[in-house]
Amino acid sequence: MTSLFGKREPLDKGSLAEKIIVALDVDNEEDAYELVRHLSPPINYFKVGLKLFVSCGPRILTGLKKFGVRIFLDLKFHDIPNTVASTAEAVVRHGVDMFNIHLSGGRDMIVRTVEAVENVSHKLGVSPPLIVGVTVLTSFSEKMLREEAGVERNLEQHVIHLAQMARESGLNGIVASPREASMIRQNIGNDFVVVTPGVRPLWAVSGDQQRILTPRRAIEDGADYLVIGRPIIEHPSPREAAEKILDEIIG
Repeated sequence: MTSLFGKREPLDKGSLAEKIIVALDVDNEEDAYELVRHLSPPINYFKVGLKLFVSCGPRILTGLKKFGVRIFLDLKFHDIPNTVASTAEAVVRHGVDMFNIHLSGGRDMIVRTVEAVENVSHKLGVSPPLIVGVTVLTSFSEKMLREEAGVERNLEQHVIHLAQMARESGLNGIVASPREASMIRQNIGNDFVVVTPGVRPLWAVSGDQQRILTPRRAIEDGADYLVIGRPIIEHPSPREAAEKILDEIIG
């Protein structure tokens, strides 16, 4: 499988499985741990979002770490710079591998968060987590961005603007729709992490997502990680669903 940017993507399931982050969008620890037991290996990256974190608190992060898996903390921090930066310090202490912030919080918020993470990671003697910036939620359409958010740029221009600010401010990457992945690669480069929610296999329904692509197309267009929730966790057999997705990518 060759991407639009000349990279040869490996075709083995093990390598492809590393690109999938399963969203643990459940409301209790037991269900989250059961999903991890079913899926790992080959899936080894899991997302903790608002629903699970609010239901269980930080102990869910400690519990998941006992399985030896990687954690993407998806709380989309967006507040005044001091609040986000100090919160990010607490995130580092929980040992997550990646977390996100809203880019609409502004450049100062981003820079101070990056500095705080680097400082506390150095003090603790640990590798800093990846910090990725949320561009435009995949539930947003161009019409909603213009009429409800009041953004005058078209959606693609706005995503590129935010992605450039993220890079200039020291972030490791961004969260964006898979439909913008190739455009981000063309404008920002290949050494920038692109995390794509809004990924739906051919056999799954789109739900409330507006800007979606199939897993195979998202990877071909330059996505580093695919965040997939409902098609896997709501399937009668999550393990079977994950295997079907890997087969679909390989083609």
